[in-house]
Amino acid sequence: MAEPVLPRGRFARGLRGPEGLRALDGPGALPRLLRRSPLRRLLPTTVRARATVGAVLVVAVALALASFALLGLLEANLLRNAERDAARQAETIARLAASGDLEKMRPTLHGVEFVQVVNARGRVLRAYPNLAGEFPIVPGKPLRPGKESHTLNAGPLGGEHRQRVVQVTTETPQGMVTVFVGTSLRDVDAADDTTAAALAVGGPLLLATVAFVTWRVTGRALGPVEAIRAEVAGISDRDLHRRVPVPPTHDEVARLAQTMNTTLDRLESAGIRQRRFIADASHELRSPITVLRTQLEVALAVRDPELWPELIGGALQDIERLQQLASDLLLLARIDAAQPMAPARLDLGAVVRGAVDARLGDRIPVRTELADGVRVDGSALWLARVVTNLLDNAQRFADRRVDLVLHTAAGPGGRTAVLEVTDDGPGIPPGDRERAFERFTRLDDARSRDHGGAGLGLAIARDLAAHHGGTLTAEDSPRGARMVVRLPVAGGGDPEPR
Repeated sequence: MAEPVLPRGRFARGLRGPEGLRALDGPGALPRLLRRSPLRRLLPTTVRARATVGAVLVVAVALALASFALLGLLEANLLRNAERDAARQAETIARLAASGDLEKMRPTLHGVEFVQVVNARGRVLRAYPNLAGEFPIVPGKPLRPGKESHTLNAGPLGGEHRQRVVQVTTETPQGMVTVFVGTSLRDVDAADDTTAAALAVGGPLLLATVAFVTWRVTGRALGPVEAIRAEVAGISDRDLHRRVPVPPTHDEVARLAQTMNTTLDRLESAGIRQRRFIADASHELRSPITVLRTQLEVALAVRDPELWPELIGGALQDIERLQQLASDLLLLARIDAAQPMAPARLDLGAVVRGAVDARLGDRIPVRTELADGVRVDGSALWLARVVTNLLDNAQRFADRRVDLVLHTAAGPGGRTAVLEVTDDGPGIPPGDRERAFERFTRLDDARSRDHGGAGLGLAIARDLAAHHGGTLTAEDSPRGARMVVRLPVAGGGDPEPR
């Protein structure tokens, strides 16, 4: 098998060895060679340059096609006019020859340079003085009645210009006679030369104008884009308050700047939430760790074994609180990271019933009213966590009653599963209902700490509901708090009859 012939010179330096052979093989060899070729440096690399080159190429192609078409139409029109005059003269002389009146030939029309009448034996019967003594023009084809025309680069009169010759053959009393009438194409050639020179001069000027205008226009159009790029390049994680300039053009670039500022708004809000979350989490972790350390130090200092169980029991409670807080923080991190859940078709009533039955030692029994056949798509573990968090919140503040109701209702997008958890506690003021779902928020800080809450339960429940395409809101209630979860029913259909 013959070895492949590699290119020589500087272009071949990067093509030696197995890598070079692979670069020459396969359907993508040419693009790879172009990427390595020094010619790639000549290609425009900016949008402005590519737009200018593209506009110039398009106009150049269009100009070339238009120039060829213009020259062709101009020459055809001038040839037609010249041939018309010559044909009129030739037909007039042919009629005189047919009637035997060649002596009545008149002077040539304007534009006609020569006339020659030749019989079938090649004898010149009549000619204007400018062809006197010249050899007869030989017909290009055998004589037969009719009219033909052709162009001569060097006619009977010579000269630097072409000539259009019209040949009319007719029957006469003396036999077949051919009339040759020629007209100079001097005007046609002059018009062609003038037009070609104008196009040769005007074409490059037009292309230069197109290049200049395109360069300036694209520069002005891309100027705001460059300003946006420069501003974004200067924004660091500590400068998220900065915004890109929005041009007053109300076009795509302005919308791009507005979208970029909206994205920066979201990034700034996310950064603020993250810093606030870290600060709040550090504060929440510091308190039980401090108490735990104090209890352990006291246990080391106390020599009475009878006090150790009480001290160790308090330390275990703080450890349990730390474990719960760490679990909540981990769950929030998973939700914020938008980790995909494993969706499954679930009977929401069975999930809620399982979450209620798993609760042991509730201070107040939970009264349930669950509709059958309410099916949703989601994670059973996370939906059960929503129910658990809502019941934990209700148990902390309820006086003597906690109710849980599951039913369906009609919504704008189809049937909706509605889960309501109500209690007869102090309730939530209307102005604090949204703030209650913020992370580490305690509307009654002292009471929440006494009940062991860290201010994450409702925030986690809302995030999990949103992750399932639903909502969690605090709504009006005759007494106490009323938390309402709305989730889309699977398939948007009605639940099964009870």
